[in-house]
Amino acid sequence: RVVRGEARAELADAFAHLYETSIPVEEQKEGKADKLRQIARLAPVVILVSMERQKIEKIRELEEIEAVACAVQNTHLTAASRGLGAFWSTPPFLYKPEMNAYLGLGEKDRCLGIFYIGHPADPTSWPKSRRGAIDSKVEWVNA
Repeated sequence: RVVRGEARAELADAFAHLYETSIPVEEQKEGKADKLRQIARLAPVVILVSMERQKIEKIRELEEIEAVACAVQNTHLTAASRGLGAFWSTPPFLYKPEMNAYLGLGEKDRCLGIFYIGHPADPTSWPKSRRGAIDSKVEWVNA
């Protein structure tokens, strides 16, 4: 679901409400609801990433989740290639039944994230990579 324009204000208020009502008070972080109200209003495009579970459940759920993650990665790469900033957010209320109800998702479906896309405030300050050498992450096995 792609949310743009004035609909972002309603979405922002819904995020704050979902946070305040579905997360136990003792687990809530001070100021988090207000931050949720602001961030969806800042990004020109907010994508609610969800997975509709295959009805016959032939494919394992984890594989369906991984397929969605690949689609989000491709979306992120496409956005970056066009000079857009983006990030995938997963606040804890996403995994609550209240979020499924808000989105009209079935019981076995899942909201997997909120993907924000927009123009960087300062296009000249694109983040620099901090990745280490590939050998620190990959084990090479030769026959």
